[in-house]
Amino acid sequence: MEDFEKLLNVERAAIERFVRLRMDSEAEAEDVLQEVYFAAWQKFSQLKNREHFRAWLLSIARNKCNDYFRKKAARPELLGAVDDEPGGCARADIRRLPRGSHAPLSDAPSQMEPSDGRFGILEAYTVRETMEQLGDKDKQILYLYFWKEMPQAEIARRLDIPVGTVKSRLHTAKQNFKSKYSCHTGEEQEGWRGAKELPKRLFAYRIEASAGAPFEVKWEELMSWFLIPRTGERLSWGMYEAPSGRRCFAYDMEAAGRTRVHGIAGVELRAREAPYSDKKLIDRTFVAQLTDTHCRYLAATRNEGGIRSYLTFLDGDAFFTGWGFGEANCGHETSLFPKGNIRKDGRIVTGADRAFLQDIVGRYTVTINQKRYDAVCLMTLESYGCGMVSEQYLDREGRTLLWRGFSRMGWVTDRLKKIWGERIPESEQLFVNGTPYLHWCDCITDYIL
Repeated sequence: MEDFEKLLNVERAAIERFVRLRMDSEAEAEDVLQEVYFAAWQKFSQLKNREHFRAWLLSIARNKCNDYFRKKAARPELLGAVDDEPGGCARADIRRLPRGSHAPLSDAPSQMEPSDGRFGILEAYTVRETMEQLGDKDKQILYLYFWKEMPQAEIARRLDIPVGTVKSRLHTAKQNFKSKYSCHTGEEQEGWRGAKELPKRLFAYRIEASAGAPFEVKWEELMSWFLIPRTGERLSWGMYEAPSGRRCFAYDMEAAGRTRVHGIAGVELRAREAPYSDKKLIDRTFVAQLTDTHCRYLAATRNEGGIRSYLTFLDGDAFFTGWGFGEANCGHETSLFPKGNIRKDGRIVTGADRAFLQDIVGRYTVTINQKRYDAVCLMTLESYGCGMVSEQYLDREGRTLLWRGFSRMGWVTDRLKKIWGERIPESEQLFVNGTPYLHWCDCITDYIL
């Protein structure tokens, strides 16, 4: 099985990321991975085309994850089977899954995979959440018609009601489901943009250290893009050159709807980018996920030779260099408090020698757009390994008031072919673990307008 070992060594990191993103703990992930590898080793001789090894192995991993959650949940059902009672009477036993359970619907699509059905491509978690909001009669008729695929005449016989009543109930149930179902349908929504116009020049601002202790904050925004990945959220934000304050980019963003990447549920984000020097609009798409504890990117689109393709969390360094954060792309923590991993004293910053370093470094009063805010400063050091650090000032709601980017002095700009420090020598400097970084841009959102 030498070929198996070689192929597995190439794909092992991607498979491990795939499984760990789905499991609740490292121990669970290890158990599932052992099952995946053993099943793959047993069935390897059945794989006719070795070029399909990765897709084949992912399918095994997906099935093993589904099996794990089915066993863990002991197969509770949202809707019980509909049985004929003695005498030919029909009874529907309806039971609800607890909110947030990993268990799949009985006979319905599992939580971990989309399903083809008469509703189209569905996300089962969203379906379950929607079904929980419906009345018992609606749930009953939808279950029989869509999941059991019973003809209306059979439903009428089972429930001992006229066919006309079945048709009426089914129509009503479908309308009720549609009104509550929040999953993105893929339809384009024209005219979306931020409600407030961003200034062409950045407001003068002042940052003053406060004597009080930093407060804890729930920060659910995406790193560097400021939008909360929750369906219905919208935001406009701008990037401004330092020290000139001239706007160089403006973005209108929206969280368009739910989607999934490699079976992982997320939210599709659309961004319309307008460079200041070019009237041409650039449309971007991301997929991100917000959980109770973390926020992370799952995928991003890019154009290569006119072909639009997705870059996902399974693409290794190609993804992690620009989008990944945290071990196994767990993302950034949403519950923030000072941990002492980074310390800031004026322009002198010291941080622990570790990857993915982010910490609250102090409490400040930020004055911008003629408003004063009580804020904490969140610092991120070399988050993408590309010579950048940032200061991000958050209010008590966890919203960004001001983001300040710093680049290493020796960084060379692609456009001007100049060392950054030679281009804007008068800009503010930070010294991070003794290395100089130069202030090169600021960002604000329409939250402060």
